[in-house]
Amino acid sequence: MKLTEVAFGASRPVDGYGPGFFRVAGVAHQGPVAVLPGGAVVWGGYDDTATLLAHAATLDVVFIGTGAEIAQVPAAFRAALENAGVGVEVMNSPAACRTYNVCLSEGRRIAAALLPV
Repeated sequence: MKLTEVAFGASRPVDGYGPGFFRVAGVAHQGPVAVLPGGAVVWGGYDDTATLLAHAATLDVVFIGTGAEIAQVPAAFRAALENAGVGVEVMNSPAACRTYNVCLSEGRRIAAALLPV
């Protein structure tokens, strides 16, 4: 099997996560976090669409990590993003982190909004 090292360039991958935190590009963030093209920021959860919508022009998809288990996101939250032209993919946070990193390595226009596990 041939292994190829993943290069993220200037992008910021999710390096790890644990109870109540995410590590993005080597920096630990407590609580919910949005990983955006410019870096990771505190995210206010489903009531905070503004943080994600501020980057709508540079995004095709936002991966929503719903914590340890997959869960529905509020309809108004999904509608706000989709009405701005941003796709919404919902999964548990570990899967969202992995999917975000794979798509990031491919140069996709993505973000992740993650609730802690």
